[in-house]
Amino acid sequence: MPTLFDRRLIFVTGKGGVGKSTVSTALGLLAARRGLRTIVVELQSQERVQRAFSHQDEHFRELELSLRLSTISVDAQRAMEEYLRVKTGPLGQVIGSSRLFQALAMATPGMRELLSMGKVWELTQLQRRTRGAGSYDLVIVDAPATGHGVGFLRTPKTFADIARVGPIARLARQIQATIEDSEVTAVVAVATPEEMPINATLSLREALDREGFALDVVIANAVYPPRFEATEADALERALADSEEPLARAAVRAALSEHARSETQSEQLERLREGQSLNGRVIELPFLFSETVGRAELERLADLLEARL
Repeated sequence: MPTLFDRRLIFVTGKGGVGKSTVSTALGLLAARRGLRTIVVELQSQERVQRAFSHQDEHFRELELSLRLSTISVDAQRAMEEYLRVKTGPLGQVIGSSRLFQALAMATPGMRELLSMGKVWELTQLQRRTRGAGSYDLVIVDAPATGHGVGFLRTPKTFADIARVGPIARLARQIQATIEDSEVTAVVAVATPEEMPINATLSLREALDREGFALDVVIANAVYPPRFEATEADALERALADSEEPLARAAVRAALSEHARSETQSEQLERLREGQSLNGRVIELPFLFSETVGRAELERLADLLEARL
């Protein structure tokens, strides 16, 4: 069984707000440290990764962030224009610039997803179709949230089944062959140790199984550290009952609240491990007590991932 960084393509998904972009970037940093030329792909014209490295507003351009680490923000319309330009040259560029054609193409159900997936697939190729572009050892995709992530992975098969013949069908089959190859592609789920994100991850595992995909790793993000042993928590409860000083009572309540949160998270993590049967493939990352997540925080997460993967 290949390890995570033996693959060429990693999809990172999870319920919205759990830190998918942060984890995707930390994985990218770690892969680059290991000598892999890596690109982190964001979809729907998001630029969170580049902003973490103090870059802004670079749309649909491969942007180098650090040694062996790049990013690109992909949108479906630019992907369509590039596809037409590669396939049909100047004529395709004229067609792609037509507002009517764009409106019709973007209105086709699943076309945005297929075009975005097509660009992801192009980035994985050793012989790139983009003029002058170099190849990557690893492509990490900050994929749609769990509710749409499986549908995103299923899109190439859907189009291949519907179209059957023609360039769209051929492209869809090529993409499908890549993402269904477990030697090439991995799926990583990110979840915070709370009830709804854990439920979403458990549902994702079942949905991936039905579609023939494996969930390779679950990364539990923003985990609070255990603060107190049970005997210490009992002592705090007694101190709260005995104290009459408002400031002291507020401090003890805060400590007990942190303890309760850590305990609740532990219960949710245990539920995740039992429900996933991942045999140790649940990796924990700590809560970052920081107002923003920048290069320093990402490097710290990469350090932790390196120790735990």
